[in-house]
Amino acid sequence: MCIIQSQSGPQAADPEKGARETIDIIRECQTMYFIGMDLSGPSNSGETAVVAFRPLQKGDLTCHKILPGADDSDIYHFTDSLQPEEEIIVGIDAPLSYNVGGGDRASDADLRRKIMAAGLRPGSVMAPTMTRMVYLTLRGISVARLLLETHARTRIVEVHPGAAMALRGAPVDDVAAFKRSKRSRGNLLAWLERRGLNKAADMKDPTDHYVAACAAALAAWKWHLDESPWLYRAKPPFHPFDYAC
Repeated sequence: MCIIQSQSGPQAADPEKGARETIDIIRECQTMYFIGMDLSGPSNSGETAVVAFRPLQKGDLTCHKILPGADDSDIYHFTDSLQPEEEIIVGIDAPLSYNVGGGDRASDADLRRKIMAAGLRPGSVMAPTMTRMVYLTLRGISVARLLLETHARTRIVEVHPGAAMALRGAPVDDVAAFKRSKRSRGNLLAWLERRGLNKAADMKDPTDHYVAACAAALAAWKWHLDESPWLYRAKPPFHPFDYAC
């Protein structure tokens, strides 16, 4: 995990060893990306947002690159530009599998119960095979495959940005309203910065897709650290990715 810890104090019996370990952690920080993707269907990629964060030595993240309106080619060229030793942890806001026969996956039903208890509407979790979701599911599965084939050191998790914020204590009213409310978007970006996403709030006139992509990156980061407030483990071969918030 990319967290810099002090090696001073009585436990630092070997200062040289401590210094070497710190250098190793810093190098790990410099070769990681946490990427949030708020995908749209393949025919309206202008509503997609991709935000990449890099770890800081103090343990937080900082915004590194923003790809508004990214299509699959944009995503490919960005990940293909990374060095082979660089690891990418990607949180994708789109279904990455579907149920044989259609309808809810077990993970969808479980998450819906969780967000309802937190005060969110049940309709924010929809079955991947619903008419309004099928093209998003198609693109999610395609982008996941593209990422895995483009960059060897890729780990992917399906995420739900709204739940990732609400289940961590973000104002539920803002989470429910950020798609239509500029004020709510600003409030949530400030909240995300307080949760460790440095420079997330620097974006001028942010879209709801940008906010969702930042929250997707938060969910991916915390999944990597094993700090997800909700997690449904992968069940290969039909559901090959974890689903987390």
